[in-house]
Amino acid sequence: RKVPPLRVLRRELAQADAWTGAAYVSATLAAAALVLWQAGEPRLAAWVLAGTAATAVLLALGAWGLTRLLGRLRGRVGVAWRFGLANVSRRGGASIVQVVAIGLGLMVLLVLTLVRTDLLAGWRASLPPEAPNRFLINVQPGEVEALQAELRAAGLGAATLHPMVRGRLTQIGERPVSAADYPEPRAQRLVEREFNLSWAEAPQPDNRIVAGRWFGPGARAEVSVEQGLAGTLGIRLGDRLRFAVAGQSVEGTVTSLRSVEWDSFHVNFFVVFPPGALDGLPATWITSFHLPAGRQALIAELVRAHPSVTVLDIDALLSKVREIIERVVLGVEYVFLFTLAAGLAVLYAAIQATRDERRYEAALARTLGASRRVVLQGLIAEFAVLGLLAGVLAAAGASALGWGLAQQVFDFPYRPDPLLWLAGAAAGVFGVGLAGLAGTRAVLDQPPLATLRAGV
Repeated sequence: RKVPPLRVLRRELAQADAWTGAAYVSATLAAAALVLWQAGEPRLAAWVLAGTAATAVLLALGAWGLTRLLGRLRGRVGVAWRFGLANVSRRGGASIVQVVAIGLGLMVLLVLTLVRTDLLAGWRASLPPEAPNRFLINVQPGEVEALQAELRAAGLGAATLHPMVRGRLTQIGERPVSAADYPEPRAQRLVEREFNLSWAEAPQPDNRIVAGRWFGPGARAEVSVEQGLAGTLGIRLGDRLRFAVAGQSVEGTVTSLRSVEWDSFHVNFFVVFPPGALDGLPATWITSFHLPAGRQALIAELVRAHPSVTVLDIDALLSKVREIIERVVLGVEYVFLFTLAAGLAVLYAAIQATRDERRYEAALARTLGASRRVVLQGLIAEFAVLGLLAGVLAAAGASALGWGLAQQVFDFPYRPDPLLWLAGAAAGVFGVGLAGLAGTRAVLDQPPLATLRAGV
């Protein structure tokens, strides 16, 4: 009832709908509300929404540039391809929307399926071949020398044992520490748990002093803090930290901040005191070493000789983590298959919106001498190009995201896989091509004369 009569009589007139803008705004707000609800944290929801919007804008700019470039190629290709490229360029706005919608779904699927594998493989390759894969904890002070000798006799090198004291952070400067003082969940967890404290004459080989200085000769009431922990809890150079250890208080002034390579699997600590600062407190010892394959019997011998020692099998833990990741990713992949389906729904809706126009174009082309086969090839070219654009942009986005994760999160070089680009392009061409043909099949079924007489 809202369609003007003139719109029915003259199909070339566009129908203006005052509610279209409101529908887009309400849909965007609903999606943002869902993200906020599921994230449960305004800051995380803001990052997700901002990242999604930025990705969509970048994909749109890329689609716009590629669409303009394709428009210049129309005069250099055959009739069918010229017909398909003309449709892409003529409906530039709709083409960009379709490319963005499909490209987002493809990009996430490529990240989850291919880039994820590349990142895990790259991380594993970045580890030294002899990286420790076993930890021994709860070693009692009287067992240190004997255990060290046994490891050396087994050909595992000079395994270094490190002292470890459990303590809870109770005060930073003059301020008592409470989980309620920190809005971030990670900071709250750190405050509520006990830290593994240690002492050492020199920093570990994989530690680097980023601020301050290491302990001087004869130092006692000093402490070195890992920089990530310091940033999370707001600890600065010169702050005096107090820890509660077995009913006693231990204090130290922060004289240095360290960067730690946690993924080296060497023994490391958030907080390190100088030698002698923790004397008299209950301590156990810990070490890590690389156990070659086929020598698991050595672990059983060590446990029999030292029943109080606990063995952590890093390889088994990593295998379990990988298994959990695979299951989680599989579930997320199914979720984003719906995202891709939504992109195809956008494509189908765009096809239906231009169905009358497409029928008229096809009728004119066939009246002017183009065969049904040429028109079909033009439609295939149009949707194959749209799919190719979406696939290439999705592969580019997935590669950029993989590079960012590798450099900024995992801290190792990322090598793009050519299979990623091939998979993105192939998925876009075949997926969008088949969906587009299914939506435009009716265009070829109607005789040209009936279309022209109807005044479409």
